[in-house]
Amino acid sequence: MTKTSVVLAGVELKNPVMTASGTFGSGIEYSEFVDLNRLGAVVTKGVANVPWPGNPTPRVAETPGGMLNAIGLQNPGIDVFCRRDLPFLKKYDTKVIVNVCGKTTEDYCQVVERLGSEPVDLLEINVSCPNVKEGGIAFGQDPKALEAITKEVKKYAKQPVIMKLSPNVTDITEMARAAEAGGADVLSLINTLTGMKIDIKRRTFALANRTGGMSGPAVRPVAVRMVYQVAQAVKLPIIGMGGIATAEDALEFIMAGATAVSVGTANFYNPYASVEIAEGIEAFMEEEKVSDIQELIGAVK
Repeated sequence: MTKTSVVLAGVELKNPVMTASGTFGSGIEYSEFVDLNRLGAVVTKGVANVPWPGNPTPRVAETPGGMLNAIGLQNPGIDVFCRRDLPFLKKYDTKVIVNVCGKTTEDYCQVVERLGSEPVDLLEINVSCPNVKEGGIAFGQDPKALEAITKEVKKYAKQPVIMKLSPNVTDITEMARAAEAGGADVLSLINTLTGMKIDIKRRTFALANRTGGMSGPAVRPVAVRMVYQVAQAVKLPIIGMGGIATAEDALEFIMAGATAVSVGTANFYNPYASVEIAEGIEAFMEEEKVSDIQELIGAVK
């Protein structure tokens, strides 16, 4: 019997595969295709303290080996989320991770505090949001701001806190250490890389926002490298993500040091991707006679 279960900050997942925030809604849309019971966890779309309209359209563009998105974290707000989405997710035997976004530290803390009494297993804090009070630089691009927001969120959090790191920095290990110093329980990385596409016929930007977050297979080698670096730099468990489309991709992240993985862009063109990856990891373990997935985590030194 192969053991695929992993533990993140005391929370046991039946396997290491989860969905990446913003690519799976809250699971409602995908539940026709995917048996959510077969996933280690479902990570929800970003939730804010009030509804966010998101960015003007067009806000998605295809690129070679991936896509750009500038959705702008459109979401119905915490009240609708707690009333509509959480009861749906609790029907399934899978862990629930809520992605939290905000424009100020207070915004994040309000959502985290509200979720304290809800049936949520872990909180993922999206620090790639622009910090309104600091002139729009993302919380996750300044180590001091990252450590400060982690400390504040931890004061209000009843569940373990995952800090989701932005790759748009000079040194990812500096950010990882800042989150660890602030009291993070888990790290997830990478969020999207900032990119741009020009529509040459219209001589204008393909996205109304001009820039967007690049995701998909093209970012995977960068993500694997960053996960490996962070695994060497901190003692926290890591959720690896960035262009994972197959079990082989997921295993690269696991061997680089990730305890779990998130599947994102692949969901858009293959709604079965996350379950196929979970099954593929198990098949690989059987083939390689690996009895416990722990043997693979950080196997590359």
